[in-house]
Amino acid sequence: MISDKKEFYIEIVEPLGYKAKELNEEFNRRKTEIINKFTKEFLNEFCNSEGKVLWNKLVKFNSGNL
Repeated sequence: MISDKKEFYIEIVEPLGYKAKELNEEFNRRKTEIINKFTKEFLNEFCNSEGKVLWNKLVKFNSGNL
């Protein structure tokens, strides 16, 4: 045992849980932003004005050399 305090581990773990929650929320916010960005780029590049996928264009892009 590191400390004689009965609640020592709770005092350590509880703040870690709050920080983890904050970081998870930030991660999820950023992940959503990136998904939205990629979705917008995909729609602009590989879909027509009705939202239908332009498969020939997508396959040609995917099969091309980088």
